[in-house]
Amino acid sequence: MTQSPKPDGGRAALAGFVTNRLGRATSRPQPVRVVEPVQDTSVQSFESLPGYRELKLQRSAAELIGLANPFFHVHEVKAGATTRIEGRAFTNFSSYDYLGLNGHPRVSEAARAAIDAFGTSSSASRVVAGERPGHLSLERALAAHYQAEACVVMVSGHATNVTTIGALLEAGDVIYHDALSHNSIVTGAQLSGAQRRSFAHNDLDALESLLQATRHEHRRALIVVEGLYSMDGDAPDMAGLIALKQRYNAWLMVDDAHGLGVLGRTGAGLFEHAGLDPNGVDIWMGTFSKTLSACGGYVCGASALVEYLKCTAGGFVYSVGMSPPLAAAAEAALAVMRAEPERVERLRRNGRLFLEAAKAHGLDTGFSLGLAVIPVIVGDSLKSVTLSDRLYKRGINVQPIIHPAVPERASRLRFFLTSEHTPEQIRETVAAVAEELAAIEKGGSLIEQLLAKRG
Repeated sequence: MTQSPKPDGGRAALAGFVTNRLGRATSRPQPVRVVEPVQDTSVQSFESLPGYRELKLQRSAAELIGLANPFFHVHEVKAGATTRIEGRAFTNFSSYDYLGLNGHPRVSEAARAAIDAFGTSSSASRVVAGERPGHLSLERALAAHYQAEACVVMVSGHATNVTTIGALLEAGDVIYHDALSHNSIVTGAQLSGAQRRSFAHNDLDALESLLQATRHEHRRALIVVEGLYSMDGDAPDMAGLIALKQRYNAWLMVDDAHGLGVLGRTGAGLFEHAGLDPNGVDIWMGTFSKTLSACGGYVCGASALVEYLKCTAGGFVYSVGMSPPLAAAAEAALAVMRAEPERVERLRRNGRLFLEAAKAHGLDTGFSLGLAVIPVIVGDSLKSVTLSDRLYKRGINVQPIIHPAVPERASRLRFFLTSEHTPEQIRETVAAVAEELAAIEKGGSLIEQLLAKRG
């Protein structure tokens, strides 16, 4: 972080501000309250955790009807449109490599050059270890992309949301977020101590009703949405959101993690999709693990915002700097995305083909726009896992999304399309989904099958 020299008093004031904002201020020790030890030692068993019990119950039920665990398969090749698991080839719909840039020669060469120059690690936080040229170069490239004054990159996409929201808001403030917001947004809101109010998915009338009723009760306000929703594949009304944030004096934050590389004619993201100036949004957030084929997250916005986060956000101050080869890979991927818009067009064609084929087969794709993320809503967790298992046996890898990640009635398979999928792969997959789903429904209730297995 480049700053002009400050007198000693200014440095002391800044240090005091940072430690106080992060909850590290010194205070008089408080007396320790003596409590009686818990007599029931079983509560210290990890197996007694309610979530663990539910997990074991789900796995037992799956085993009774012959279903394998659909998660944590070991992939023997790079993520992409195809994969190999236990020596078998699969058509893969569980990869965020939307534009096929993972392993692109230019991206891989940039990572190799960074390893040769800087090794594989930043070795400490950027506050401690200092900057690397790749951090600053990547931040400049992203700031230019969003036409923002500045950018800060962090080592984890999830932590970027958590630590940014947690640093900006506090008790007395309020956060309005879409009901289908990512876990990292909700966790950040909880960490902040601000009031948290969710509104019905993509329902700006519901958001305005909340703003009318409660905005006046709080000091600062933040509205948070996603550019492309990773569960449903739809996008918000950016123009409507900007109008509301201006009317009610709030910040607007867009998590564009799945939007970059997907939304808009050239994949620039939600602002291009909406045909609007990106400066209408106060905080652009995104991640590197999707289109940009790396790992980590970023925030773009006003220079004051970025400077504040670099001094106060725990996920930046106390976390190691982004790995140099990952920073180099992400910057190279951004450059390739901009230089090869035909990749975005192939992705759009593939998404349209999948959506049209799914609708022709009578499959429920919810509100998906057909842009990289397309769910097939099944409506029952066991049925979703069974469908995923049957497709796996046919050489199609797609993950089920089940309760509690989504409501039970909204359980689904979630297909991620890439620019590298072929039309044949898409048509064959959709036909297989329709065939297997019809067979499952013809076979009757899975609960009845489970009871029959039990005898």
